[in-house]
Amino acid sequence: MLNKVTIFGVGLIGGSFALALKKAGVVQSVTGVGRRSATLQRALELGIIDVASTSVAEAVQDADLILIATPVAQTASLLAAIKPHLQPHTVVTDAGSTKSDVVAAARAALGEKIAQFVPGHPIAGREQNGPDAALADLYVGKKVVLTALEENPPAAIETVKAAWQQCGAHVHHLSAQEHDAVFAAVSHLPHLLAYALVDDIAAKPHAALLFQYAASGFRDFTRIAGSSAEMWRDISLANKPALLQELDAYLTQLGSLRTMLVENDGAALEQLFGRAQKARHDWISAIEAAEQNRSSEQGGD
Repeated sequence: MLNKVTIFGVGLIGGSFALALKKAGVVQSVTGVGRRSATLQRALELGIIDVASTSVAEAVQDADLILIATPVAQTASLLAAIKPHLQPHTVVTDAGSTKSDVVAAARAALGEKIAQFVPGHPIAGREQNGPDAALADLYVGKKVVLTALEENPPAAIETVKAAWQQCGAHVHHLSAQEHDAVFAAVSHLPHLLAYALVDDIAAKPHAALLFQYAASGFRDFTRIAGSSAEMWRDISLANKPALLQELDAYLTQLGSLRTMLVENDGAALEQLFGRAQKARHDWISAIEAAEQNRSSEQGGD
């Protein structure tokens, strides 16, 4: 049981965390901190938080767990504001989509209190933002990656792990460097591509006609372009080295595709499409098998 959880950023990610803990019955009170009073008021109305605070000192006092669920560029300043009021028993974690920059910011901001910070990243989301997008079951069956620090005591890691497990998530562990390399490829690059495609279509003189005939394939491919522009600006800049490497590799792939088209090389196109099709089928099959195994294990319990 967590007596008090404090959440900086009560939108989709932070709000869903609060609702999930409340649904599980493992938190007595949730305090929300945010930049906009209207957002905090809406979170109160929706029952996401129990207390809205504009004072960092009051918000973190007696908190068992603090979650920073804001755009990653705000992490350093928030940790610096939290540090003077951080009590020895309090554990701090985050939900940032990049980790190397967050760890560096935490070391600079927290100093000797760095052991109390356990970096994390829930692999879940929606294209909607704000408190109204929060869902109590957002994290059910989803992965959460913890990039624990060598300074973290086991009890601090366990506090964060247990909280996410109560939300229904499956907790995994990576180093910060491994995390950033992986998600540059499978999350950050796809977002860049979706934003770029929609922006390119929207800038064409006949954009209205194009959007009129865009169907399910276009909608599915570009769904993530509806995500927060501020958040993805920060993620892209924070993970720039790994993202540039993936972007360069993708540009090479696009160049190869262009050459195949120019040369009418249907065999090469089919081979590429076939490899991609098989890789995707194998990936989906692996996901389905893992889900079936988890269901069987839960049924056995």
